Amino acid sequence: MHTRGWMLATAESCTGGLLAGAITDLPGSSAWFERGFVTYSNEAKQDELGVTADALRRHGAVSEQVAAQMAAGVLKASVRPTLSLATTGIAGPGGATDGKPVGMVCFGMGWRDAGEILTRTETCLFAGDRRQVRLAAVEFALRLARHFSEMR
Repeated sequence: MHTRGWMLATAESCTGGLLAGAITDLPGSSAWFERGFVTYSNEAKQDELGVTADALRRHGAVSEQVAAQMAAGVLKASVRPTLSLATTGIAGPGGATDGKPVGMVCFGMGWRDAGEILTRTETCLFAGDRRQVRLAAVEFALRLARHFSEMR
C-alpha cells in the first residue's frame, strides 16, 4: 500500500480494534494507516459511519449490507484514506441467531475510484472460540487488503 501512496482506514465491530492494532504493530505503518473506528453498537455504526437504520433493521448488524455501509462510511468520514476495511460478526460464545452462527464475520472493503466510493463484501465462517474467531477475522481482513493492493 505504501508503495502505491495509498492510505488505509478501518471500521471494526466484532474485532474491536484488533485489526487496527495488528496494523499499527507493523513498523512504518504510519505511512499508510490513517485511522480506525471501533463501532461496536448499532448506534455507533449509525453515528460515526452513517450506517442506516433501515439496513440494520432489515439485514442486521452482521450482514454484508452493513459491512459495505461501514466500509463506505469510513471513506466518507475522512478524505485521506483511499482504501477501507470493515468487520462485523458474531465472535461468540453467544449471539448466534437463525442463519447467523457463531464465527460468522462479514467483511467490507471500500475504495475510491474516479470520485466514487465503491465497495465489495465477503462473508466467512471461522471455527474456534471468541479469541480465535476474532484473530482469524483480522488475518483474513489483512489478506483481503494485500490481495486488493496487488490486483490494482
